[in-house]
Formats: sequence, C-alpha cells, structure tokens
Amino acid sequence: MNNYYSDDQDQTDTPADHPSSEKKASHSHVNSRKGSSRQAGSPSSIPWLMIMLVGVAVAMIFLAGNANDGDKVEYSFFWKQLENDNVKDVKIRGIELLGKWKKIPEHPDRDVNKPNLKLKERFRSQIPQFETDRLLRKLSEKDVDFEDDTTHLSAAMQLLIWFGGLLLLMMFFFFIMRRSSDPMASGGMFGSFTKSPAREFLPSDKQTTFDDVAGMEQPKAELQEVVEFLKNPAKFQRLGAIIPKGVLLMGSPGTGKTLMARATAGEADVPFYSINGSEFIQMFVGVGASRVRDLFRTAKKNAPCIIFIDEIDAVGRMRGAGYGGGHDEREQTLNQILSEMDGFQQSDAVVVIAATNRPDVLDRALTRPGRFDRHIMVDLPTKQGRIGILKVHSRKVPLADDVDLEKIASSTIGFSGADLKNLVNEAALHATRTGKSVVDQEDFDAAADRVLMGIKREEVLSDKEKKMTAYHEAGHAMVAWMLDELDPVHKVTIVPRGRALGVTQLRPDEERHSVGEQRLHQQLAMMLGGRAAEKLVFDEYTANASDDLKRATDLARKMVSHWGMSETIGPAAFRHAEEDPFLGKEIHEMRTYSDATAHLVDQEIQRVLFAASEQAFSILKEHRDKLDKMSEELIKNEILDTEELEAILGARKAEEDNSKT
Repeated sequence: MNNYYSDDQDQTDTPADHPSSEKKASHSHVNSRKGSSRQAGSPSSIPWLMIMLVGVAVAMIFLAGNANDGDKVEYSFFWKQLENDNVKDVKIRGIELLGKWKKIPEHPDRDVNKPNLKLKERFRSQIPQFETDRLLRKLSEKDVDFEDDTTHLSAAMQLLIWFGGLLLLMMFFFFIMRRSSDPMASGGMFGSFTKSPAREFLPSDKQTTFDDVAGMEQPKAELQEVVEFLKNPAKFQRLGAIIPKGVLLMGSPGTGKTLMARATAGEADVPFYSINGSEFIQMFVGVGASRVRDLFRTAKKNAPCIIFIDEIDAVGRMRGAGYGGGHDEREQTLNQILSEMDGFQQSDAVVVIAATNRPDVLDRALTRPGRFDRHIMVDLPTKQGRIGILKVHSRKVPLADDVDLEKIASSTIGFSGADLKNLVNEAALHATRTGKSVVDQEDFDAAADRVLMGIKREEVLSDKEKKMTAYHEAGHAMVAWMLDELDPVHKVTIVPRGRALGVTQLRPDEERHSVGEQRLHQQLAMMLGGRAAEKLVFDEYTANASDDLKRATDLARKMVSHWGMSETIGPAAFRHAEEDPFLGKEIHEMRTYSDATAHLVDQEIQRVLFAASEQAFSILKEHRDKLDKMSEELIKNEILDTEELEAILGARKAEEDNSKT
C-alpha cells in the first residue's frame, strides 16, 4: 500500500465501475437469446379512472373560470353605472354579481399616467351584506333584466355532501395504505411499489467480457466454471454435478467486483439483473421481501441468467445484532432471500452473484454451503495486473513516448482498479488543463500527487508556521530515511494539500503480504518523528501531530493487544467491541478480560509509544545539522524529491547494504 503521512489527511475509496446502459426488470417474459424488448403489463383501470376524474375536475374549474370572465369592479362603481342607466342585464349568484354594460364606461382607475386602461363588456362585482333588497328594487326601477342563479341546497343535502366527501377521502387513503403495505400486491395503482427495482441488461446490450477485466486472473478462473454451466448445464448434470447457486465476491472497495459480475454475464451471453442491497429496504415492513420474490420470479422466467446483488451487507447483516435486536424489514428481506435461494430447482439455471467489502458482518445462514457456496476473494492487483489495468484504461488516451506504464505500475503498489482508472483520468485532465495534445509522464506525476496528497490549497502560512511545518515534515522524512525497514521517501512538501499543512510521502518498492515487529516499531518512530522534531527545535509540541498520534496509538494497540508483540502481555489477543460493526452490541457482550489486564494493556501501549518517540528523538538529535539543512531547503523550495533528499542526507542504509551485497 502507498504510505503517506500528513498532519490531518483522509483517504477515500473509489467505487468500482458500474454498468452504463440499464433497463427495468418486470414480470413479463422476454426472449433473451433474441434480445427482444420486454413488454409491459396491461395497466389497471383504476389509474385511468383517477385520471378521468381529475380531468373532469380541471375542466369544471376551467369552465367556471370562463363563466366568471369579466372585469372585477367595485360595487360603488357598479351602483353609479346602474343609476346612470348603463347596465343591460345582471345575474346574481349568492353574493356574486355578474352583468353586462350597455355602453362600456371608462375605467375607474384611468388617469394621465394610465391612459390605456379599458374595461370589458362584461363585469363582475360582490354584493355587500344587507344590500340585496335595495339592489333588487333599483334593478326593477331601472328596468334591468336580472335573474337569481344561486343554487339552494337543503341542510340535509349539504350534510350529505360534506360527510360523503370525507368518507370518500378516507376510503382513498385506506386504499393507498393497504396497497402499499400488502407485500403480495402486484397490480393496481401502487403495485409497482412492491416490484423489484433491479436493472436488467440483455445480451443485445453492450457487453463486458473477461477481456475487459485485467489483473484478476484467479477470480476469472473461478467464475469460468459458472460461465460454462450457464452455457451448457447438461455437461455438469450428466455427471450429477451441481453448480454453486451463489458466488460471493469479497474485496476492498474499487477492486472491480461489479465489473467482474458483468463480465461473467457477458461471457455467458445471458440476461443480467443488477440491484443494490439497500434498494430492497423500505419503510413498510414486507416490501423488501416482496421485491425479492418479484426479482427471483422474473429471473426464473428468463433462466439461464445471473442475479447480481451489490453491497449485500446492507440487507444480509447478522440477525439479532445491534442495539434493539435488529430491524424487522431488513430481517424479513434477508429471510426471503434465504428462502428463495433454498427454493431453486436443479433445473433453474439462475446464479446469484453478490459483492461485499464486509464479509465479516454477513449472517452465517447466508454464507453457508447451499446458498453462497463459493467465496471468491478479489484482491488488489499485482504489478502485472496493474500494468494490464493501466493498458485497459489508457486505450483511448494518447500517451507520449516518455510514459512508461510498467514504471507507473511499480510506483502504484496498493492501488485498486478504480484508483488506477482515476489516476489515468486525472493525468488526462491535467494534460487538458495545460493545453497539451498528449499525456506525458509529468501529467502522471501530477495526477499521483493529486490522488495521494490532495489538491493544493491557496493558503499563505506565516514565517513561523512555515518553519514549524518544515521541521515537522523534515522530522518524518529523516527518521524514515535512516531506518532501513521502511519504504523509501519519495517526496516531502510543505505546500498545504487537502487537509494537511505538509506531507511526507513514502512509496513501497516491493509487494508485501506480511509485516514484522521490527518494521512496525520503525513505522511508529517515523510517525512520531514530526512531533520529536518540534520538541527538539522549538521545545514545545504543536497540534500538527494530532493525526500522527491517532494512527500511532491505533497501530501500537494492535501490536500489543491483537498481534501478541509484547513480552509482558504474551501470546494473547484482547479484542473488544470497538471493532464490532453493530451499534450497541457491546452492551450485551461481556468483556473477556479483567480491568487489571486492560490497565496492563494500556501501560504496554504507552511503553511502545514512548520507545518509538525516544528512537525518533535520538535519530534527529544525532543528525541535527542535516535536519536544519533539510528544513532550510523546504522553506526555500517548498518541495524535495528523492534526489534532493539524497544530496542532503546521503545514501540510505538499506541501499548501501544492497550495493555491498
């Protein structure tokens, strides 16, 4: 893994590639061999009835608005026109008055500033309270045609309308809740609520094959058997062999688990149903189980096919764990998945592939043989795998002659497939920003700095802060340079990047799958080197070492209480619930060791950290002149690479030993 140390730096994981073209799965049958399109089921009459009712209501409102078309005028203005015998006819609707002028009068608000204001032929107004009798007498006096269009309803009819409307509204909401909470409902207005939201990829879509997957030879070999079974099930059934119903892909984020599943479907040339584990869960209990039934029912209709459940730990976590004992909806969904996978017939050529980066939290009933029989570990790619991945992602990127993909692969130990894809993309973006026509090695170096250390911040440090940061990073770099078990120092900078004021970047020179006690102690000394340099030069500690202290303490605790690297504690592991992924599980789990042992573990952690701090302090004190020189160069240039560090500190001890041998 690439090691880089900063004052306060977070690493993020890039998710694996996801399919681009997708279709929604449904109940209707599809001929996957011919790539025919899926036909949607006939719609229920209830939605059309609701649409018609809404349309009628809108039309009535529109017609009512047209009926009331006309200028609204004050009642006093209308009365004045009535006295002047300028009203042709009127219609009375309750307190509303609708009428027509004999001759259109001037607008009451018309003046010099508003000369264009004009009234329409029709008008409307509102009758004041207790004015009806006087109005009727005046209309008769002026011989104006009028009619009373007010609808009169009895008290019983009004009561019936109010209670009837309320009853219809209650029945409507009852229908909604019933349809939403019924897990067996598959039709009606809200029937799609319980259908599976899985995305379907047909063989006619753009395919992904094993040729598009680099750096995962072992997982491809494991999945090749699944491909052969989906292509020719009779070959295995002839000898009584049963293909695994479930394949569990385990690995770190970004290693390509989703891409591996899509490539398996592409090789087998069968439909591929993709869904995320969290998409099963809803607020209504039973909906997730209904979606599981719908997904497996659709898959069986279109067998042979592959169901891919990404992030299955979202729904397949251990039952009964955590504060409160669990989650009803999630556990019912998990139970339905278990039931469906047990219910497969031997003739059902349906393979379930699931992916997770937390296999330790999965329920044991899910991972047992008969459900997920085969567990495939998708590891970080090796050097040859990284070369292949870089070639795949740089197919459409014009590379300069000085770009050496093998060298880039050697310097990216610990990168996942998604990290390498991001590296190539960042290099192409950097070349675009600088106006280049091809991507050269300088762009890849800038992209690596951006990915590992973060984006440069436009912060101006004071002279004192700059000096303290320079000594802090110089302390990290010098201790790492002098200790032969650590990775080589690649770059030191005091340019603020990401959340850090400075960064010391170490790049491994070989693949490592195990780590020894001596290397870990030296790593602790390197982590505390910045803090030791501050104390040596300024005789005080600063808050810049907060992230260093946190990581050093976590590493020391694992050495003492997990890995048995303490003579005082001995060969024993004292783990507790702080590593358990379920909130509240430690409440009902008793600690397996005493308070005296816990106190002894804390003392050993302190002893290991003090020893590492003293080692770092002695190295810096012995080479104080080189520490000062390195800090001066950092203040002057803000960044030092391997060659510049070697000119100041001399050759590393590990390199001298290698040259002698």
